[in-house]
Amino acid sequence: MKRILLLLALGAMFIGSAQNITLKKGVVIDSLAVNDTIAETFSLYLPKKFDVSKAWPVMFVFDMDGRGRQALAMYGAAAEDQGYVLAASNNVSDTLSISENIVITSRMFNTVTTMLPIRKNGVYVSGFSAGGRFSTLIPTFIKGVEGVVACGATVANVEVLTSRNPFHFIGVVGDEDFSYSEMLMVEKILSRMKFPNQVLVFDGGHEWPKTTDLSEALKILTLAAMAKGNVPKDDAYVDANYRADFVKVNRLYAKNKPLLADDMLEEMLEIYQPYVSLDSIKASRKALRKSRLFKNQNRTQNALSLKESLIKEDYNYYLEEDILTYNYNNLGWWKYQMEELQKFQKNPDVLQQKMGKRLAGYVKALVSDDIDVLSAEDPIDGEALNFLWMLKTVIEPDNFESYLKIISYTAKTDDYGTALFYLEELLKKGYTNRSELYALENTALLRITPEFNELVEKYLKEARYSIIEE
Repeated sequence: MKRILLLLALGAMFIGSAQNITLKKGVVIDSLAVNDTIAETFSLYLPKKFDVSKAWPVMFVFDMDGRGRQALAMYGAAAEDQGYVLAASNNVSDTLSISENIVITSRMFNTVTTMLPIRKNGVYVSGFSAGGRFSTLIPTFIKGVEGVVACGATVANVEVLTSRNPFHFIGVVGDEDFSYSEMLMVEKILSRMKFPNQVLVFDGGHEWPKTTDLSEALKILTLAAMAKGNVPKDDAYVDANYRADFVKVNRLYAKNKPLLADDMLEEMLEIYQPYVSLDSIKASRKALRKSRLFKNQNRTQNALSLKESLIKEDYNYYLEEDILTYNYNNLGWWKYQMEELQKFQKNPDVLQQKMGKRLAGYVKALVSDDIDVLSAEDPIDGEALNFLWMLKTVIEPDNFESYLKIISYTAKTDDYGTALFYLEELLKKGYTNRSELYALENTALLRITPEFNELVEKYLKEARYSIIEE
């Protein structure tokens, strides 16, 4: 399909054989067709300064639930600040195979790069969590991807990487995120493989980075493009960002965050090496690392890192054993572990608090991953899944879905005592969806029992079936 792009006063008009759509600048445009023959759409964001007369870098952002508009909304301000076009598929999904998602991605790439004046060597990909992991696979299967910004996620498969096809990797992760430790390990692996890479650490958990962090990632990609000669060198841009980064380092140290300040100085050594003398950065880092504050926190962090890795090994070992043996008796041990993590999170020492949050997130992710794996098997091991749903009520006691799954499964196996126990636990937590409860799969016989309706009457004030006393 032939496409022509015209620049208007308020936006760009996309004229195709079957559509005539105005593409406004500075807003996310949703549901643009990939082509006339396939029911696939994407979202697009053009910066307010977008001009068809020059070439632009593009960041493709991935959300594995197909929420392209929401993904671009997270990136919009950063793209505006750094001058990037954004695009996101509405059809990639974690329910599809990698190959299917790659084909969808490739079609979107072709449409966007044909439709807009995209800079050569200016194609980048990004995403958060599952979207971030998927984005790290794209350069392996689609040529021409210059860099990846993975937020709250590490490289999906290090084994598929090759030094013959390197890309610039930027990891953006919170120091309370369960993927934080893995991100630091992947950074070392990529460095050994000669992949250009940086890890940007912010103060937070498993969440989308703030605009400032995303803007920092885009800035690094722009500086790298200048260093390669892909775009003209802008001395004023380099100087302004160099000075701004030093201000950020000083602010971090002033806020008693020397480890984050040191991380930033380390990345600055790589980022600005092509442009300036590194003496000031090296001197600042040397002075920081000699400070008592840094030495104390660094010593504590190293000890906690070892402790964290050992605890993770225990979690992995015992969870695997418990699943294989349907070890319901070990749910008490897991409850004790969650109580221990709560103690870490309430510890006066900030570094212990962060470790506790990382480990709590790690257990949740570990159990969720095992549930996904078992749910995809054929035949499904219902008993193993039931154990994991019970474990999920221990580690995420306010997750109503876990209780409903247990009630459904135990009713199916005629274990009404367990089903009623978890029903009451669910109602105690504040669950109020009566209609969903009475439509729950496999509970037809359970929900007409007096015990079931007595519990509903007790907590929700009204049962569907009357309770008759003889």
